Amino acid sequence: MSSEAQLRHATKEDVPVILSLINELAAYENALNEVKATEDSLLETLVFAPFSQQSEKQSSPTPRAARALLVVSPEGDVAGMALYFYNYSTWHAKPGIYLEDLYVSPKYRRHGYGTILLKALAKEVVGMGGKRLEWWCLKWNEPSLKFYEGLGATQMTDWISLRVDGDKLLELANEA
Repeated sequence: MSSEAQLRHATKEDVPVILSLINELAAYENALNEVKATEDSLLETLVFAPFSQQSEKQSSPTPRAARALLVVSPEGDVAGMALYFYNYSTWHAKPGIYLEDLYVSPKYRRHGYGTILLKALAKEVVGMGGKRLEWWCLKWNEPSLKFYEGLGATQMTDWISLRVDGDKLLELANEA
């Protein structure tokens, strides 16, 4: 692991590299054709550094729901990202973080960058008095599952993830 790696939150100027990392991740997961994100949609929905009350306010009808934490190699390249948003535990009455995507480019894997990103998110959860950091991982992604378990993550096998999207989401919304 490089001790010279830098960790920072994304700025608007990072949007092209964030989209590139999203596409790399989708290609790795054999789902590149499912990516609908664009630079414009990321600009509309991400919260960018520096953070302030003003930057968190909605300037459009689209909420700014997510943040991107970037790890930068000593050479100055963005090596990976953690795209996340805040969630809430009703049982604990405490906030947490949901990690939507953790991705490190193949060239930078096994340098500790994924660990740097996860530790930073864990520190953010603890710093805000939160109780959990959670995410999903594809069942077939054994290297990632082993990596996460090595950091102390446990699989939530009693829970089933559910989703409503696409036409079904529109149908459900119109029935309200």
